[in-house]
Amino acid sequence: MCRTTNKNYSKEQLREKVRLPQPYIGGIERGERNISLDTLERLLGALEVSPSEFLRSYKDNYFLSENEKARETVLIDLNALLSTRSVRDIEMIQDLTNKVFVAIDARFQT
Repeated sequence: MCRTTNKNYSKEQLREKVRLPQPYIGGIERGERNISLDTLERLLGALEVSPSEFLRSYKDNYFLSENEKARETVLIDLNALLSTRSVRDIEMIQDLTNKVFVAIDARFQT
């Protein structure tokens, strides 16, 4: 579910990339240290993760139920499929989707 890239850096490699003392990085990892926005920005840059990817991952991992995570994954995949289509195609898919939903709703209301 996490859309961030996993670089699998050792603490030493990460320390070299962000120029922070290794005990400081270990403290962050163990949740013993609060970090500044500057340090967070340096870490995200070293890991090549955008702030939005990081926050989405954090939200997905800590606040969403398994059902919500699955739903979010499907919506992200659907958005990726639609993003390459023309506006006309997307409007046609939207119209078809609305008709499917009307049919589903009608079926369950009888």
